[in-house]
Amino acid sequence: MNTVLYLVIPCYNEEEVLHETARQLKEKIEIMISKGTISNQSRIMFVNDGSKDKTWSIIKELHNKDSLFSGLNLSRNRGHQNALLAGLMTAKDLSDVTISLDADLQDDIHVIDRFIEKYHDGYDVVYGVRSSRAKDTWFKRNTALAFYRFQEKMGVNSVYNHADYRLMSKRALEALSQFKEVNLFLRGLVPLVGFDSCIVEYERNERFAGESKYPLKKMLSFAWDGITSFSIKPIRFVTLIGIIIFVVSILVTFYCIIRKLMGDTVDGWTFLSCSIWVLGGIQLLSIGIVGEYIGKIYSETKARPRYIIKEILDEKTV
Repeated sequence: MNTVLYLVIPCYNEEEVLHETARQLKEKIEIMISKGTISNQSRIMFVNDGSKDKTWSIIKELHNKDSLFSGLNLSRNRGHQNALLAGLMTAKDLSDVTISLDADLQDDIHVIDRFIEKYHDGYDVVYGVRSSRAKDTWFKRNTALAFYRFQEKMGVNSVYNHADYRLMSKRALEALSQFKEVNLFLRGLVPLVGFDSCIVEYERNERFAGESKYPLKKMLSFAWDGITSFSIKPIRFVTLIGIIIFVVSILVTFYCIIRKLMGDTVDGWTFLSCSIWVLGGIQLLSIGIVGEYIGKIYSETKARPRYIIKEILDEKTV
């Protein structure tokens, strides 16, 4: 086979895992090359997302020792999705197919062969999907389930139990490059590309070193970005609440007028106070949601670059 494969791995402060990750990936790629599954021009591309530790120094060291490793250094931290996109857009001009995965190797690299098989079967996009969440805590398992269900209700088309472990062909990446969103949510964008796709199930491993770069706060922010970048249902929900409250307020007004005409009046302090608090809270919530969308429109209209590449380590680009 002459298929040139690039593995694209975003890295942010991954010095604790990088040497072991590089060792395992090198071993895997060399076996695939020896079997003729992929071309000897295939590479492992690490994308340094403005790390504050020795991540980039390690990447340069790996490249200097072995040309199998290539590197991409962003000018500053731009976040996981932008770093991943930078790697994919660079790799698409150097390869036939790319596979993206995380640096901690929780994604099972032994299914890469199956990814390539599916590619040769005619699939342009292959999603790596977790077969189960038995290793997760009860909290993480159930919050993940709630997240996917909520996304579905909000109209976001994503693959259940899929993160960013996926294969994409050159033409799929060319199609992805036509999407110009500044607010990136690749898990929602990739299905919009179309082309034939399939899934490959795998068992997710434990992180062998270091700490997760996605704490609960970051995961919630990521989920919110995904919903507001792909769905206007929250705004429609706010509109529906507004209509319901407007109707209720008319009924309450008639009720108050009738009680007034009947002379059966009360102080109404509790009712008035509750009404003010409830309506005030709903109004602030509504303004916040609408403001979130306006903020995204503001970001999109500025059309600032999603990433800036500071340095590339790959002999093909020389």
